[in-house]
Amino acid sequence: MGAQLRVYKRRIKSVTATKKITKAMEMIAASRVVKAQRKVAASTPYATELTRAVTAVGTGSNTKHPLTTEPEAATRSAVLLLSSDRGLAGAFNSNAIKAAEQLTARLEAEGKEVDSYIVGRRGLAHYKFRERKVVESWSGFTDEPTYADAKNIAAPLIEAIEKETAEGGVDELHIVYTEFVSMMTQTAIDGRLLPLSLEEVAEESPTKGEILPLFDFEPSAEDVLDALLPRYVESRIYNALLQSAASKHAATRRAMKSATDNAGDLINSLSRLANAARQADITQEISEIVGGTAALSDATAGSDK
Repeated sequence: MGAQLRVYKRRIKSVTATKKITKAMEMIAASRVVKAQRKVAASTPYATELTRAVTAVGTGSNTKHPLTTEPEAATRSAVLLLSSDRGLAGAFNSNAIKAAEQLTARLEAEGKEVDSYIVGRRGLAHYKFRERKVVESWSGFTDEPTYADAKNIAAPLIEAIEKETAEGGVDELHIVYTEFVSMMTQTAIDGRLLPLSLEEVAEESPTKGEILPLFDFEPSAEDVLDALLPRYVESRIYNALLQSAASKHAATRRAMKSATDNAGDLINSLSRLANAARQADITQEISEIVGGTAALSDATAGSDK
């Protein structure tokens, strides 16, 4: 029994140390998710005004631009997956990867080739383990993404869609990321970024139904689109990075809280088992003392006779 008691004590000590770590990680994630939410809110006005500008140029001119013109028959698509660099976030990464795989399967069923672009070490590891081709990947910033990171990601994607498919280009660009709904709800979603659908942009704009004024574009509407649309893509990717970061921190907080609670339950269970083992040791010692005393009394009584 003494050996069993020592085993319980070692396990309680180990689980207690783990509980301290998970509690610390929970608190860190809670502070980071608040910062990420603030960044999402701060990026919204810029994205809103940029959306209005793109809508104005697209609807106010008859210019055909490669970033807004639907291909007659799309044969190649690019899918950008946003995952995280670290784990310990429950089903955060697996849900995003699953959504990307479903999107890829849907595009392939339509007869399109798919080029994969990955953000985050977890998504990249998943694709490499399964020996799937990844055109380009980025990592090291998913917890706290910056606008510069979004620009680095957007540049090769815009370049790919401006090329002809025969030269390695793509006809359309899709993005898969995790939308932050609340501290308890994060949803993996996919959407098409390019070619830009002006009808969808108008619907997303908070000025839906507003009559836009007439515009004159200098030097030309095409040059304005050349300048605005890349910024639009960058802002959408940046917002998706922030949404994904906030979702990851929320998922980590929830997972670490669950781990901390489970560690507390395990400590209570082990403590009860340790107390039972200790009580059994005490009971056995008392029984041995009583038995020894009785044997000694019997021996003494026999010698007196």
